[in-house]
Amino acid sequence: MAVKIKLKRLGKIRSPHYRIVVADSRTRRDGRAIEEIGLYHPVQNPSRIEVDSERVAYWLSVGAQPTEPVLAILKKTGDWQKFKGEPAPAPLLQPEEKAPRPSFESLAGEDEAKGEAITPKKKAEKKDEAAAESSESTEA
Repeated sequence: MAVKIKLKRLGKIRSPHYRIVVADSRTRRDGRAIEEIGLYHPVQNPSRIEVDSERVAYWLSVGAQPTEPVLAILKKTGDWQKFKGEPAPAPLLQPEEKAPRPSFESLAGEDEAKGEAITPKKKAEKKDEAAAESSESTEA
C-alpha cells in the first residue's frame, strides 16, 4: 500500500481551507484518511500553516510520499529540510501592517473648495438676458 501525505479540501466554494492528511494513494482527495497531521488556510492573510512536525517526520521516515503542494508547505515550515538533513530555511516573515490611506479632506489641506464652478454658466446668462428683455418689453 502506497501512502501519501496530501491535502484534504474543506470549506465553501470561494473560501477553501485544507487539512494535511496521510492517506492511501488510491483514495479520493477528500476521502478517508489514516491521520490528520496539519492545517493550511491559504485565504487568511498571512496564510495559516500548522504542521505536527513529529508526525510528519515519522511518516516521512516510514516512506510516505508528499504531494507537490504538501512538499512546498513542508519546505516553508522547515520539516522537509530537517528530514533531508539540510540547513533550516529563514523564518516566515509576517507582512507589515499597511498605513491607512489618507482621507480626501486631509489631502485638500490648503486648497479650500469654493463650492462653485470655475467656468461661467452660459445657459443661465441667456435666460437672465431673455428675462430682462421680456421685462423691458412689458414695461414699454
